Amino acid sequence: MSSISSVSTPTTTPALALLVGDTPVTWIGEPFAPAGQGFWAKLEGANPGGLKDRPALHIVERARDRGELAPGAMIVESTSGTFGLGLALAGIVHGHPVTVVTDPGMEAIVQRLLASYGARVDTVERPHPVGGWQQARLDRVAKLLDLHPGAYCPRQYDNPDNVAAYAGLARELIHQLGRIDVLVCSVGTGGHSAGVAKALRGHNPQLRLVGVDATGSTIFGQPARPRLMRGLGSSIHPRNVAHDAFDEVHWVAPHEAVWASRTLAATHYTTGGWSVGAVTVVASWLARTCPPGCRIAAVFPDGPARYYTTVYDDTYCAEHDLLGRPPAEEPDEIKHPAEAEATRWTRMVMR
Repeated sequence: MSSISSVSTPTTTPALALLVGDTPVTWIGEPFAPAGQGFWAKLEGANPGGLKDRPALHIVERARDRGELAPGAMIVESTSGTFGLGLALAGIVHGHPVTVVTDPGMEAIVQRLLASYGARVDTVERPHPVGGWQQARLDRVAKLLDLHPGAYCPRQYDNPDNVAAYAGLARELIHQLGRIDVLVCSVGTGGHSAGVAKALRGHNPQLRLVGVDATGSTIFGQPARPRLMRGLGSSIHPRNVAHDAFDEVHWVAPHEAVWASRTLAATHYTTGGWSVGAVTVVASWLARTCPPGCRIAAVFPDGPARYYTTVYDDTYCAEHDLLGRPPAEEPDEIKHPAEAEATRWTRMVMR
């Protein structure tokens, strides 16, 4: 009989990093597409904190390797939630105190989890008059870096290590699915869309990249507006967004994402928040309209837990008129972002 004592036991903190990656894929079919049609969803919610566990660990490790992050030094970063959870994990793994700067829109469950993981949460009180909450958070990060010499900021919006972190996700998709013809990604910092597409195009140069943005986001040239949805969209212009890599972009409204997320839950026992819903709206349309045999992969960044007071809260959704409003069968079409402001699902072909 084998003895458990004969198995080599890793130390606790490095072993935590092994929980990240090798996430499953699942098939999303009816009612989003007719029988026999659909798309594959990469379930990044299977990571401890979601999709951004990958870049948080990678960025911190590279910064330590280069000497930019000294042992035990503080990490300070702006986040709406998921990247903060990843940094809390990286802080535990590598022994760094973490301060995350956020705004009042961060869900209470995320704030409490971050505190439980030992991170300090610094909440800004008012948005920047031009750059909104994101710019206000970045301004606070700059002040904290001045107050704490030696502190390190991962700069998730601009750091190329954010993009490089997703090569592993691409390798997993190739192993799981083989050929991929279309990749559908939500766009916020731009990291995973750029990183996964770059690696997949090394395997299939003809891959089409479809970006999913939020209405009210300025990433692809629309005017910046207040946004309900968190985790995708931006009121600033992240340098990691690889604009030239996209074949088309879609803007999705909150009520459309809510319908998709709730319908996913009811029909597939697979779901998530704003980004997952928005991506599903677009990926399912592609599944209905692409040629037979086209293989579509979509990245689902997280699971549903943090959205129990928004996407899955009937009172919240009723207050914001988000219930019972499924997306149209087809998106509106524009040829240039200045042609019209997207207030519902809208598509723009880039090339």
